[in-house]
Amino acid sequence: MTATSTLVTKDAPRAAGRTVRIRGARPGFWVYAGLAVVLVASVFPLYFSFLIGSGDSTTLRDPGRSWIPGGNFVANAMSVVNDPAVNFWRALWNSVWSSTIIAVSVVVFSTLAGWAFAKLRFRGGKVLLSFVVATMAVPQQLGVVPLYILFSEIGWTGQVGAVVVPALTSAFGVFWMTQYLQQAVPDELIEAARVDGASMIRTFWTVGVTAARPAAAMLFLFTFVTAWNNFFWPFIVLDRQNPTLPVALALLQSNHFVDYSIVLAGVVLATLPLLLLFVVAGRQLVSGIMAGAVKG
Repeated sequence: MTATSTLVTKDAPRAAGRTVRIRGARPGFWVYAGLAVVLVASVFPLYFSFLIGSGDSTTLRDPGRSWIPGGNFVANAMSVVNDPAVNFWRALWNSVWSSTIIAVSVVVFSTLAGWAFAKLRFRGGKVLLSFVVATMAVPQQLGVVPLYILFSEIGWTGQVGAVVVPALTSAFGVFWMTQYLQQAVPDELIEAARVDGASMIRTFWTVGVTAARPAAAMLFLFTFVTAWNNFFWPFIVLDRQNPTLPVALALLQSNHFVDYSIVLAGVVLATLPLLLLFVVAGRQLVSGIMAGAVKG
């Protein structure tokens, strides 16, 4: 016993002075290779759009085209911005504020509903949650005709409000927040808050909202991107004078001859706000997810 203790004591400083590497802790070659393939596959469509958007009307059909971008992107982008049929700045503003309102509303309502389904006990809760989840299987196309009739009768056709109101809640958002809050918030923490005299609203605000921040950030980002790229319903209910950005860009293809260099330049312009959002919120998003994972 003494010899063993002496051996451990002598080797302890030596082991403490060097870094102990755990085999398998660092990713190998195939992990980096797979990530590289995913990165290239993700970036290539945007680069190809920029490549064609920086050329002229013959670039897309040229089999011997260069893979180095040309110098016409600014001119093509200005053609999109200055096209009176596109109404670019109006469409950009409509997309920004409608996507923001939709994303904020979905996060707020989904967090409230998720907290109720995850941590409150009430009659019929599981059945109601199952019904909410089942609505995700209903195609959007089934509600187009009734929605259009409704907004036509109240005079909202051509108004961005007709795009915002049907998207204020999300069944996926409710399911997402319910699953997250079930795992992230222990029941003992809620009981401790109630013992300390906190009301249910105070408990939700101090415990639930704090724990839900990583999932809420992810839900906000996904909802914003989905609302930004939504084309089907806005194309039906809006007109040319008050479009969103995807609808406005579709007007570039309404002529007999389609100049795809201008169309894809507009696509790149429409993608830049999303890239800016990811750059600004990406670090905070990842750090929030990691913090939530460590706390959980």
